Amino acid sequence: MVIYCHSNFDEALRNRLTEVLSPKYTIHFQSDTESKTEAQNLFNEADYILGNPPLSWFSEPLNNLKFWQLDSAGFDQYASVRLNAQTKVANMGDWFARPCAESIVGGVLALYRGIDKLTLLKEKTEWVGTPLRAELRLLSGQEVVILGAGTIGSTVKLLLQGFGCTLHLMARTSPDADIHSKEDLLNVLPNTDLVINTLPGSAANFADKPFFDAMKKGSVYASVGRGSTTDEQALIEALSSGHLYGAVLDVTEVEPIPNDNPLWKMANVILSQHTGGGHADEHVGKVDLFLNNMMTVETGGAPINEINLAKGY
Repeated sequence: MVIYCHSNFDEALRNRLTEVLSPKYTIHFQSDTESKTEAQNLFNEADYILGNPPLSWFSEPLNNLKFWQLDSAGFDQYASVRLNAQTKVANMGDWFARPCAESIVGGVLALYRGIDKLTLLKEKTEWVGTPLRAELRLLSGQEVVILGAGTIGSTVKLLLQGFGCTLHLMARTSPDADIHSKEDLLNVLPNTDLVINTLPGSAANFADKPFFDAMKKGSVYASVGRGSTTDEQALIEALSSGHLYGAVLDVTEVEPIPNDNPLWKMANVILSQHTGGGHADEHVGKVDLFLNNMMTVETGGAPINEINLAKGY
């Protein structure tokens, strides 16, 4: 059995991955290959794949492939990939849910409590103090809509329950959601203080101009979903006009953000540069989940976080 690992792991994690494998497995690490051609040849022969190889590598049939474990939560770039019917695919959705949720809630708190402004004042050794107090907001008691009822959206809801927020989930089919259509959402937005977007890339430009126009004046938009789900120009216009109080963005349409993008210089925008899923042990989880899922697939079971590439979830 051939395993191809496209993820870049340090020696300790490579050992963690190999020490539990029986001799029937041969594992190849992309970082050990001498050329892209050699890496792609190993990829083509693999029974199991860990990581996010280039999209172009999927142009040929992968006849041996039984299981592919992505090392990310998002997988928009692979929507066009077609694999054999028996091939199972999983992402890291659950593993990244908690850090993503904490990041976006932390960003909202920073915006509400002026932490971003105070950090800049510290860099300038400038004391403002009391005049800032009147600008600060409370997260407690806010009316919040969470877009998406997946693992990240559900974890965001769990965190916000501790702040006493009034919470609504929007998803087309989830029984956990109380908003199921965009039409219903647009009716709710005028009374909503905070919108947190956790949507997958299949919801392209979901947050568009009519969406932002419907949002309550002085409300906040936050996104830890896919960058493609937000019409960035419409958001910039809503922020520039003063219609929105601010935005917290872990993701953007283009990453890195171009230097001339107005978001860089907007005082009411926090940019967390797609670090939302990060934490010290994030790579350990990738190895452990891959090993567990691989063994599950071998015995005919369904892997944790199994996804459908075409459907986007």
